[in-house]
Amino acid sequence: MEIGVNVPNFGPGTDPGRLRDWARTVEGLGYDLLMVSDHVAITPDVAGQYPAPFYEPFTALSWLAGVTEKVKLGTTVLIAPYRHPLLVARMAANLNQLSGGRFVLGVGSGWAKQEFEALGVDFTQRGRLTDELLRAVRDAWENDADYRSGDIPIWVGGLSTAGMRRAVRLGDAWHPLRQSMEWMRNGLDQLAKIAENEQRALPAFTPRILLRLTPEPLTDRVAGEGSIDQVIGDLEELRTLGAVAVVLDPFIGDPAETERPETAWHALATVRAHLGTEKK
Repeated sequence: MEIGVNVPNFGPGTDPGRLRDWARTVEGLGYDLLMVSDHVAITPDVAGQYPAPFYEPFTALSWLAGVTEKVKLGTTVLIAPYRHPLLVARMAANLNQLSGGRFVLGVGSGWAKQEFEALGVDFTQRGRLTDELLRAVRDAWENDADYRSGDIPIWVGGLSTAGMRRAVRLGDAWHPLRQSMEWMRNGLDQLAKIAENEQRALPAFTPRILLRLTPEPLTDRVAGEGSIDQVIGDLEELRTLGAVAVVLDPFIGDPAETERPETAWHALATVRAHLGTEKK
């Protein structure tokens, strides 16, 4: 099971040098993936959680591809309706080529209504637009030599039945974000039923979970939150559930955290030390 890190590409403490330090820390600790988020117009509903500066993911990952060597690079998640499908196909293919085949395309349908409005995109059509983009991107990669991409896995985010169905129909993996272990167990059961009903193969399981270490165990928590033993236990259970990759998200929710990345780096080092050097 690969283990990755969601790196904050936003906030008052983020600049090119800080992004470089994040990348070198993640790769230096032996993590397998480095992923970033996506917003284009930092409208008030976005800024409340993810304030400017917000580095556009393809641009940021192109920069990080040049300062890393082995770690995979990806989006968690690119908001599909914000860009033309052929632009996404081209940028993803180019980034994959420039990074030596290290790119993972995580895609979601989005949630920020004000941002959709600022971009002139119909929020009520975001599901349909996401489906259309995924089909168009795959078609471009497979049938147009100008968009040849190599093997780029597509991780589809989404917690709803529609999102799970999208992962089954159009994705290589289902990528739920920051849920409890019980929720994910139930979600995998639902995903399997959808795949059976659709008569399609079950997509891979690649969740993103919170990383918040506490001195003492917690009772009411999401996956990745609590004592180090609880977090390691969550990772072991996710492996048992069939996860092929897990992305750790050390951003708790306060933008000021981006000015103090050492706290997150320490948590990542602690997890890595408890996992040992052997790949799980």
